[in-house]
Amino acid sequence: MRFRAIVIVFVVELATSTLHGQLRARVQASGFANPVAFVQDPVDRNIQFVVQQNGRIRVVRSGTLLAADFLDVGGSIVSGGEQGLLGMAFAPDTASSGRFYINFTNRSGHTVVARFRRTDPVVADVGSRFDLRWEFNGQAFIAQPFANHNGGHLAFGPDGYLYIGLGDGGSGDDPSHNAQNPNQLLGKMLRIDVNVPDSHLTGYQVPRDNPFLGGSPVSARGEIWAFGLRNPWRYSFDDPMRGGTGAMVIGDVGQNSFEEVDYQPASRGGRNYGWRNREGAHDNVTTLPPAYTPLIEPIHEYDHGTGQSITGGYVYRGAALGSPFQGRYFFADFVQGRVWSLALNIDTGTREATASNVTEHTAALSNTGQLGNISSFGVDADGELHLVGYTTGRILKVIGPAAAPPTPTGLRIVR
Repeated sequence: MRFRAIVIVFVVELATSTLHGQLRARVQASGFANPVAFVQDPVDRNIQFVVQQNGRIRVVRSGTLLAADFLDVGGSIVSGGEQGLLGMAFAPDTASSGRFYINFTNRSGHTVVARFRRTDPVVADVGSRFDLRWEFNGQAFIAQPFANHNGGHLAFGPDGYLYIGLGDGGSGDDPSHNAQNPNQLLGKMLRIDVNVPDSHLTGYQVPRDNPFLGGSPVSARGEIWAFGLRNPWRYSFDDPMRGGTGAMVIGDVGQNSFEEVDYQPASRGGRNYGWRNREGAHDNVTTLPPAYTPLIEPIHEYDHGTGQSITGGYVYRGAALGSPFQGRYFFADFVQGRVWSLALNIDTGTREATASNVTEHTAALSNTGQLGNISSFGVDADGELHLVGYTTGRILKVIGPAAAPPTPTGLRIVR
């Protein structure tokens, strides 16, 4: 048994070494100004969109950056710091409807989620804009009391609903306890059904199975899917069309000490991730109680000696990186420009996950030069990963080794 244990340890070390050495990066496109998102066109595999914080959405077709914008809402936004054009998502029926959605900070500093159509594959119809109107107050924006913690990401889940990640409203330590206030949309993950006619007054309806409609464990706004987020800067779903579990994985930016990764099994709404009572897996401000318990702990955290602002990524379900990376979650730190992946160990009964084997890839991916501040990840039509370089203005594609690694020698299996 002792010899068997030695071999197992050697195999684990070999696997970890393989993870360290297998990745490289390739410049896919460049010339962007503070890009914050990379979005694959679901209709045409050769087209991707790059969202710039200044309000412009650029088009990359077959690796070439087009001169004309897909859309420019620069005149409708305030940009800088944590404000601006922050997110974009295509509706599941975009092939027939032409619909897509963007999230931006309006001229008054408030969050707007707007619907548009496109009449051409690479040109949006500016006149089709409709700002969603929130049912509880009829306003076409979500009021932001401060300039930071806007969230801003948009993503359609495997269920076809639109998920909207909202920060806590800003300042420090969520002074109004927004993330735990059932009557506030701030500090929450929202889930809405936007498959409504153009004539619909609000542009969405609340799904009947949203978790708080029945008043348990707390009575809250119907749009709310989850509580207790500080500033969810990028979340994604483990793609079931590529063999994934459908789980949502969230990168939530911390305050002074800890960055966190939160995991939510498919269709497991109603969770409370703890902010501001908890930062990561640690007590934070506890002068007021949380809206309800239990508080869900992150599956991974790192302290501010490692990095200061997490950028959430994707569970890898492509093919180019090889089997060692299948099912691993990639994420980054914006401030330090570091990239890691971790293994997700999923309990087949509870569908909950734990994290293990956290591996850094920063050095390997820096083969094209310094990564700079990484503002986002994206995946292309094949599920391959891309990094969005905020300060470098580049989109990097994560690729495998130049050649297959040599067959390991000196490994003896003991039975």
